[in-house]
Amino acid sequence: MRTIKELHILFREAVSDTFFIWRKEAGRVVRDQGVLIFFILVPVLYPLLYAFIYTGETVREVPAVVVDGANTAFSRDFVRRVDASPDVKVVARTGNMEEAKELMRRTKAYGIIRIPDDFSRKVNRMQQAYVGLYCDMSGLLYYKALLTACTDVSLDMNTELQIKRMGNTTVRQDEVSTAPLLYESVALFNPTNGFASFLIPAVLMLVIQQTLLLGIGLINGSARERATLHTQLVQGTGRGTVRLVLGKALCYLMLYALVSVWVLIVVPQLFHLAQIPQASDLLAFMVPYLLACIFFAMTCSILVYQRETCMLIFVFTSLPLLFISGISWPGVAVPDFWKYVSWLAPSTFGINGFVRINTMGALLEDVTFEYVGLWIQAGVYFLTACAAYYYMIGESRKIASKRAQTELTQGLPSGSDLSKKAESLN
Repeated sequence: MRTIKELHILFREAVSDTFFIWRKEAGRVVRDQGVLIFFILVPVLYPLLYAFIYTGETVREVPAVVVDGANTAFSRDFVRRVDASPDVKVVARTGNMEEAKELMRRTKAYGIIRIPDDFSRKVNRMQQAYVGLYCDMSGLLYYKALLTACTDVSLDMNTELQIKRMGNTTVRQDEVSTAPLLYESVALFNPTNGFASFLIPAVLMLVIQQTLLLGIGLINGSARERATLHTQLVQGTGRGTVRLVLGKALCYLMLYALVSVWVLIVVPQLFHLAQIPQASDLLAFMVPYLLACIFFAMTCSILVYQRETCMLIFVFTSLPLLFISGISWPGVAVPDFWKYVSWLAPSTFGINGFVRINTMGALLEDVTFEYVGLWIQAGVYFLTACAAYYYMIGESRKIASKRAQTELTQGLPSGSDLSKKAESLN
C-alpha cells in the first residue's frame, strides 16, 4: 500500500496538473475568436436582444372588425365596451363576414368579432348567447388580447344582468357581484401577465446550456481536425484523462460563473422582470446546473469531428428542448416518452428549478427533484465525459501517427524532427 506521503505527493501532482490544463485551456479560449463569440458575445447580447423584443410583454389596441348581425342596443353596448378596453380597438363595422375577411387579408385588422342575429333575443329569454371570435393566428399575442377583452366584457355584462334580475336582494347581489372573481386568472408570479416574464427566464437558462454545447464543440472540433487533443495532456503522456476533463471543466466553470451573473441577475433587472429568489438557494442550485451543462457538453462533443459540425448538430435542438421542458408548453401535455427524453438534458431540470426559485420564490427544498436530478446528471456526465475524452485522445494519437508516417514516406530525412515525432507516437 502507498504511504500517506506518497498519496499526498500524488494529490499535489494531480492538483498541479489540473490547474496547468486550466491555464492552457483558458489560453485556447482567449485565442479562438469563434469560441469567444459563443462564450462571451452570444451570452451577453442574445439575452438583451430577446428581452428587448418582448419588453412590452403585452400588445395593446389590437385592430379588430365587428360584424354585428343583431344591431341592437345590447349588442352595440357589447361592442362599445370591447372597444373601450385597452387591448382592442374596433377599426370597422361591416355587414357581412366577406367584408371583414377582406380587411383581415389586407392586414387592416387582426380579428373579427361576430355577433349573431339572435344575440339579444337569447339574452332576453335567459338563454345562452354566443359571440364568435376569429383571429389571425400569425401572432399569438393578438389572439390573447382579443380573447381576453371579449371574455372580460361578457363576464361583466353577465354579472350586471344577474344583479338586475335578482330584485335588489342585497346579500345575494353581493354574492353575484363577486362571481367574476371566480373566472379571473390571478397572476401571482407574473404580475404584468406578459410574455417576457413568462418565457424569458426559461430562455436565459437554455442560453447557458446551448452556448456551452457550441463553444466546447468548437474547441474539440478544432482539436480533432488537427489531431492535437492528445498533446493537451500534461507533458504529452498517455495518462491524465481525468485531469484533462477536470482542468477544462474548471476553466469553463469559472468563465460561466461570471456569465451566469450577467444572464440570470443583471439582464432581468435591466428589463424589470420578476425576481424574488433567495440568493443562497439560487447559488446552490446553479452549481450543479453549470457542472451538468459542462460535462454534458463535453460528452456531446464526441459527435463533433469538424469545427463547423457543432452548428449543425446543436443549434436546432434549442426549440425542441424549450418545448419539452414543460414551460412554454404545458408539462402535463408532454407525452411520457418526450418527458423522459427531456430528462437527458440539464436544461429541463434547470429551467423548472430556476423558474420556481427566481420567479415563484421557492426554496431549495421545494425543488428537490430538480436539484437531485442535476447532481445525478453532473456525476453521470462526468463519467461519460472521461470516457469520451479517453476515446478521442486515443483517436487523436493514431491520426497524428499516421499523418507523421505519411509525411515520412514522401521523402523527408529520417533524422528530421518529424521522424522523431512519428517514432515517439508509435
